[in-house]
Amino acid sequence: MATSYSSGQTEDAGDPRTGPPPELFAPSREDRRDKSGSQGPVVPAGSVTGSSLILVIAIMCFLACLTAGAVYMINQSADAWLRDVASEVTVQILPREGVDIEQKLDEVASYITSQRGVQSTRTLSLQASTDLLEPWLGQTDALRQLPVPRLIAIQLDRTSPPDFDALSRDLSARFKDVTLDDHRQWQQQIKTVTRSFALGGIAILVLVALATTAIIVSATRSAMASNREIVEVLHFVGATDGFIAREFEKHFLRLGIRAGIFGAGAAMLVFLIMPIVTLFLGGGSMTEVELHRLIGTGALDPAGYVLLGIVVIVIAGLCMLTSRFGVYRILNTHTD
Repeated sequence: MATSYSSGQTEDAGDPRTGPPPELFAPSREDRRDKSGSQGPVVPAGSVTGSSLILVIAIMCFLACLTAGAVYMINQSADAWLRDVASEVTVQILPREGVDIEQKLDEVASYITSQRGVQSTRTLSLQASTDLLEPWLGQTDALRQLPVPRLIAIQLDRTSPPDFDALSRDLSARFKDVTLDDHRQWQQQIKTVTRSFALGGIAILVLVALATTAIIVSATRSAMASNREIVEVLHFVGATDGFIAREFEKHFLRLGIRAGIFGAGAAMLVFLIMPIVTLFLGGGSMTEVELHRLIGTGALDPAGYVLLGIVVIVIAGLCMLTSRFGVYRILNTHTD
């Protein structure tokens, strides 16, 4: 028997006179029942390439799916916020003593409706304007005695929005104590928060990928060390490095797919029960409403589940490619 890994053969199969090369990884139970006379398992099911490795990769996939799904939901919710904010602006009118605020509201609304890019206007009542301040000031009778600014909501034409700077100047010049809030500051803040979450999610995914790569490299080295004699026999009967690498990559691809499905399934379960858990832990209806504002309903849409499927494919591909390159590196190192 050869004493070291050797390469340079040109055929992927064994010598016809000596029969096919031995299998690198243990056959399934069904295969062992059908082939009662074949050799025993080379890599035991309880080894580093067995159930323990599947568990570790499943945890990595679970974390990756959880991160990708959370970032996806937050991004979808932020897009909905931006669409709502971009489709409506607000005009604020400060009340003044001796000025008929209702008449002024009608004049301002009529003027705005005649401008280009404005679909409609809606004047908020005094009660509606007061209700907007209650989350910050609370319910108090003193609030009703304050000079609460009156608001006009303007529905915009998204295909041809108005020039906000020009409209703001015209309103300030034509009417006193009237200001236009185009919500651009809120849009910028929403974009900043969304980008921060996205960058944080990408950083977590990179760390998960690096950890998975390190785990597969270690498992590949362990499998190569425990199958050293088999690899030498494969080389002796004519197997090339490519044949050996393909045996390893097929094994780790199947392992990555199984682990990825387990991890993605656990992540899907988390997304499904998250709203229920929030309510069960005593968050109340207010917490549930705030959660829906942040990440929508808390459940993924069909595109989100497709994203989790893509994560599984990436994890399985990473396992396959890492094992393949690891085998080539180990074989070349021993050849040198």
